[in-house]
Amino acid sequence: MYVLGIETSCDECSAAIVENGKKIISHVIATQIEFHKPFNGVVPEIASRKHVESINAVVNSTLEKSGMQLKEIDAVAATFRPGLIGSLLVGLSYAKGLALSLDIPFIGIDHVHAHLYAPHLEEEINFPYIGLLLSGGHTIVAKVDGYENLKVLGTTIDDACGEAFDKVAKFYNLGYPGGVAIDRLAKKGNPMAFSLPKPSLHKGDHRYDVSYSGLKTAAINQLDQFWNKDYEKTPENISASFQKAAIDMIVDRVILAVKDTGINLVVAGGGVTANSYLRESLKSRLADAKIVFPSMSLCTDNGAMIAGLAYHSLKIGKTSPLNLNAEARVPAFRRLYP
Repeated sequence: MYVLGIETSCDECSAAIVENGKKIISHVIATQIEFHKPFNGVVPEIASRKHVESINAVVNSTLEKSGMQLKEIDAVAATFRPGLIGSLLVGLSYAKGLALSLDIPFIGIDHVHAHLYAPHLEEEINFPYIGLLLSGGHTIVAKVDGYENLKVLGTTIDDACGEAFDKVAKFYNLGYPGGVAIDRLAKKGNPMAFSLPKPSLHKGDHRYDVSYSGLKTAAINQLDQFWNKDYEKTPENISASFQKAAIDMIVDRVILAVKDTGINLVVAGGGVTANSYLRESLKSRLADAKIVFPSMSLCTDNGAMIAGLAYHSLKIGKTSPLNLNAEARVPAFRRLYP
């Protein structure tokens, strides 16, 4: 079964054809980094317009690389939530129109579930596992019992991890994308230069939650208060110190989840999982557990994870109506303290 997957939830326009939920036949990603770089962040209006301009070419290129024709596609899938509403609508509308014209099934896919599916494209993974999703919009620790059976254990109460990286990088003009720039600079810095604070949220039902707003504020507005003056105040040292505080916070929660559940398998997904310190830290601090990361090309938003996950919906006869609408947020994935 061949599924064409389309992903336009933010600033990546991507399409892929995946066979039986596993084999990537072809995969194309059109990045918008250069268009958003002058603003050091994604501009929603620019993102949606660029999707309109490029989606037809991206899908055609995906078909050309696969050597297939549209009549050989068995179903079309697209992200319908969560994300930037304008961006989502471009890919969703295109996919529904294509499915209607070809008279084949359409499947709307949850972006969060898809990110956790990405590692399944590259190796066999059994359920249950502790799922870690880190991106510009989401920070989630979950118990995953099935492809779309996810119980959120902890999430951010304010900013997402990737969002905090981007904002700190923007303030100090470290480069764009912010997460990539900080990771690169941190390799040359000393994480002991600034003793940045981490929030304490280890009580009751919130012990798996994280908060990045205070850390971001400390790094931007109160940096001198946490400066260990034996070290220089350099971009490299700022990056290393911020990265350590931000990543250690979420790794602490993952370790707690593994300990509490007894599940020694952790599967990660999302753009921030490309971070080198995160990968090193999880593997070293959870030496007795198996840690599964997607390859770098599947960390970012991509059509392959959409097509792959859609296959499993088709297997059980689950499709989506053509009046399915885009949703910017999923309340269950974002918790606010009362």
